[in-house]
Amino acid sequence: MYFLNENLINLVRIFDQNERKQFLRLDLNENPGGLPSSIIQKVLNKLSSGDISQYPETSHFSKILAEYLKTDTDHVCLVNGSAEGIRYIIQAFTSEKGKIVGVTPSYFMFQVYSQMYGRDFIPIPYNQDLTMDIDKIISSLSSDTQMLILLNPNNPVGNVYTEAEFEILLKECKEKKITLLIDEAYYYFYPKSFINYALTERRVLVTRTFSKLFSMAGCRLGYVVGHPDDIKFVQKLCTPHNTNILALKLAEELLTSPETIRDLVERYKDGRDYLEKELKKNGYCYHGEAGNFIFVKPKNNSCLIVEKMKSEKGILIKDYKNVGSLGDCLRVTIGEKKFMQIFIEALLDLDR
Repeated sequence: MYFLNENLINLVRIFDQNERKQFLRLDLNENPGGLPSSIIQKVLNKLSSGDISQYPETSHFSKILAEYLKTDTDHVCLVNGSAEGIRYIIQAFTSEKGKIVGVTPSYFMFQVYSQMYGRDFIPIPYNQDLTMDIDKIISSLSSDTQMLILLNPNNPVGNVYTEAEFEILLKECKEKKITLLIDEAYYYFYPKSFINYALTERRVLVTRTFSKLFSMAGCRLGYVVGHPDDIKFVQKLCTPHNTNILALKLAEELLTSPETIRDLVERYKDGRDYLEKELKKNGYCYHGEAGNFIFVKPKNNSCLIVEKMKSEKGILIKDYKNVGSLGDCLRVTIGEKKFMQIFIEALLDLDR
């Protein structure tokens, strides 16, 4: 007989991220400058027809990644973007109607996957000043909570957790037998990682992506790090050959080229420093401690500015409603200085 998963009936999904190539894209936390063309061409020159026609073999890259992380391949699972890893972790370590605690706003797919699989997502809102008191998180954890999701840094708020705060939360999770998922998609924009806990503790998993600083969003590659006894269950959920050869080759080139990574970080830092200086100089309030994104409170209607940015300036940004004490805000991806100069010039022209 016919069947439909009832969890999908009221599941809200948005598929409107096409037709963006003619714009300056500052709306999805991608790197607007992308990778140097020399890096891409170098990798393409190495690809053979056999590489393209055959299913990708991952063992070579897994060893390179594990060495980069100072661990072994048993602690690592490759995924088709970290969103896939997040999905598998929720599937593997929570049950139907199981309770998942996470801060909001954050990456929306945490809630989407929870609803998709019939989990009970418990949102923890930020304070009005956009800080997160970990006591609020702790008070929401109970003996029947199955998972706590942290983001460090968090998109879109940009907050981070100290080592002391994390250890308090980890202790609470261990006492209550709660799986802890830490999303570090924006790790390189705030290089304070909790990955060592995932390498040494049970039921602590970290997800990372090559989409942000590494500028490979179009290739879809991420990974999950955890104890081998936990990683093996994430691995069992993976589809066969879930990565692609171009992603693996590009990622290998980057991980073995530390000078390229340093250059990408420096370009981002220069862009952030310039953007913050210009926002301050022109009297704008903004928020975003870490990550390649920032909230900006405009002087006029945020929705109208987003529309004009697109129609008049060819720039894509987002607007967020009721962002704590800031109110309605623009959310802007931070890229290298030349793109931030284009954005600031457009903002000062439209927001008068």
